Amino acid sequence: MKGNNVILVGFMGTGKTAVGKALAEKIGFKFVDTDLMVEAEAKKSIPDIFRLEGEAAFRKYEADAIKRINHLKNYVIATGGGAVMIDENIANMKRAGMVVCLTATPDVILERTQSDDYRPLLKTKEPLKKILSLLKIREPQYQKADYTIDTSKLSVDAIAQTIISLWTDKE
Repeated sequence: MKGNNVILVGFMGTGKTAVGKALAEKIGFKFVDTDLMVEAEAKKSIPDIFRLEGEAAFRKYEADAIKRINHLKNYVIATGGGAVMIDENIANMKRAGMVVCLTATPDVILERTQSDDYRPLLKTKEPLKKILSLLKIREPQYQKADYTIDTSKLSVDAIAQTIISLWTDKE
């Protein structure tokens, strides 16, 4: 199998971090979140990067982090929700391993993210409208993943088990 990592993509609030940590524990892999890689590289939080440097700077840090995942082995990697918008990021993810897109309904995404101050793109008067707009733009890119799982009504454990099944079927 190409690469030997599992890369999770999908919109914010679909469960990439929670599922990634649970999956890594179940299969004995390490877990890394590209958002944390970005923060370490930039030496500031993502909201601060957006506020001080702008989204374009954040996307550059993110692309650099995704290039670095090609050197990882036996990792579950959670990516930022917009990482798929750069085709080179998708190519790097696919080289690094199996790409799984986690999805959820817009209402579930809103419910999961509304009390989170860590979502700079949703700091708006109408977050559901912003979610719908971003989903529409990103959907074609999310469809480039190897597999897609709707997390709206599934537990973290059930999602992790589904990914394990996909992983073992692929080998």
